[in-house]
Order: sequence, then C-alpha cells, then structure tokens
Amino acid sequence: MDSMTTHASGERDPASVAPLELSPGGLPPSQLPAFLLPVGGPVALRRWAVASLVANIVIVVTGALVRLTASGLGCPTWPRCTDESYVSHPALGIHGAIEFGNRLLTFALVVVAVLTWVAAMLHRDGGRRRRDLRWIAAGLALGIPAQAVIGGISVLTQLNPFVVALHLLVSMVLIALSVWLVRRTRSLPARPAGRGGVLAARATFVLTWAAVWLGTVVTGSGPHAGDAGAARTGFDGALVTQLHAWAVYSAVAATAVAVWLLRSRAAVLVLAVEVLQATIGLAQYHLGLPVVLVLLHLLGASLAVAAATNLHFSVRRRRPTDVAVTSSSPVERRLPVA
Repeated sequence: MDSMTTHASGERDPASVAPLELSPGGLPPSQLPAFLLPVGGPVALRRWAVASLVANIVIVVTGALVRLTASGLGCPTWPRCTDESYVSHPALGIHGAIEFGNRLLTFALVVVAVLTWVAAMLHRDGGRRRRDLRWIAAGLALGIPAQAVIGGISVLTQLNPFVVALHLLVSMVLIALSVWLVRRTRSLPARPAGRGGVLAARATFVLTWAAVWLGTVVTGSGPHAGDAGAARTGFDGALVTQLHAWAVYSAVAATAVAVWLLRSRAAVLVLAVEVLQATIGLAQYHLGLPVVLVLLHLLGASLAVAAATNLHFSVRRRRPTDVAVTSSSPVERRLPVA
C-alpha cells in the first residue's frame, strides 16, 4: 500500500507528497541521464573547477620539462610532429618523445576544459542559471586551443623567446581563471576590508604578475632555451635578473602589508608561497640553474599566481551598508578573509 496519505476520493494529500530531490546545483539527479552525472551531479562543477586548476598547473610543469631537457624542437614542426607524421618516431629520440608527450597532454587539458564548460552549462543555483560561471568556463575552454596555437607558433618560429614567454603567460592567465572559477563555485565571498588592506591585496596581485613576466624575460635571456640552436632575447642577463628580483621583493613587501592589515589566510598563503619561491629562485641562481630547481621554480610561479589571484578576489572595499566598526585600532581591519 502507498505510504503517502490518500483521501477517500483516492487523491493524494499534497502535504504528504515527498518534495522533489534537488542537488545543491539545483538539478534533480533523478532527471539526469547516467552519462551526464559526472558533469551534472550535485557537486560536479566544483570538482571540475578544481580539476581545471590542477590540469593547468600540470601543463606548466610539463612544458617547463620540455624546455629544460632541450626538447622544444623534439617535434620539429606543427601541427604535425614531422612533415610525414603526427606522432613521434624512434629517429627523433628522447626529445621527440618528451615533446610529443607534452602535446598529448594538451588533449587531456582540452577534455577537462570542455567538461568543465558542460558542467557550468548544466549547473543551477537555486533553480537559476549562473551566467558568470558559464563565461569563466567558456574562457577556459577557448583558452586551451589558443594556447596550443601559440605553442605551435613557438615551434614554427624556432622557439622565439618572446613567443615562448607569451605561451607561459597565457597558461598563467588560465590558472588565474581557474582560481576565480573555484571561488565562484564555492560561493566564497569577497570580505569587506579597509582601504589599506584592499590596496595591499591589489598591489600583491599586480606585482606578482610583474615578477612572473620579468621571470619570462630572464628565461628568454638565459641558458635554458628549449633547444641548443634557439635564439635568445639579447638582453643583459644580469640586469633583467636584478629587475626580476626587485619585482619579487616588492611583491613580498606588499604581501607582508596585506598580512598585517587583513590577517587573512589568503594573504598568509601568498606570503608562504612567495618566501618559498624566492628561496628556490636564489638557490637556482647561485647554483648555476640546475634543472630540478628551475622546474620547481616554474611550479612555484604557478602557485604564486594562483595564491595572489585568490587573495585578489577575497577582499573588497567596505560599503556604507557594511556593519560599521567603531574601534580605531588595527584590530578593526583584521577580518577573517577566506
């Protein structure tokens, strides 16, 4: 017998009908085809956002491995690996295998980006669509093919250092977009803070990007060109290294101010990554740029961009509608920013 209450007329009591099961994303799981559950389930978009972040960091590290092993021209042309084949072959040796392997990882990144976009299209928040999430996911999905084309141009230009630098910077932009998507899918709000704290967070973000950009200039002027015959920028290596160092010191100083004014985990995280990154950078410089340390430095740059982006989106200026703080001490600015 039906467990729900029925009237004498045979009609079910509306009050006794079980409510439709809704996921936190707003889509009824029972209405999703089985093949859509990985991208349309209750927490699907959250997971795919994290997957996008991890994948974009991994591709930076593998791309660095290609350059550091002098495998940048392991596949001497693009989009084919050779004029006759899309895949590597034994005659290209280990360099061909490394470069072709990195190209294959791009396809994995495309899959992650597309599935993230599909998850964003299916996502509902209280029954409504989230256009902001769709736009960010679309930016990630379109950014990966654009990144592949830039990588191809770098091969066709025999690893022009400026094109190689652009290739890395686009990856950093995709990492920043991924962090933004992660925050949005988890509804992490920007907390109100005083003017000084917000300015310190913004300065940290800008100076981190300046340090990363100058880092690509240093790389383009140094020994790890990606191939023995690749051109260099022609800049004074010592000068650009000094400029890069000053950008790093400035970013650390701005972050230290943000830590003091905000007292937030986001600011502390940035400072921790920057200190570790600066330590690796100094060590690699004084030890003659060993491959392992340079690889860790590229990983650190990715994490620094991710952490600085998280800090940037974690704070905003106070508004008149925010709860007023009467204390005049620095404690009034110590807000629990995520």
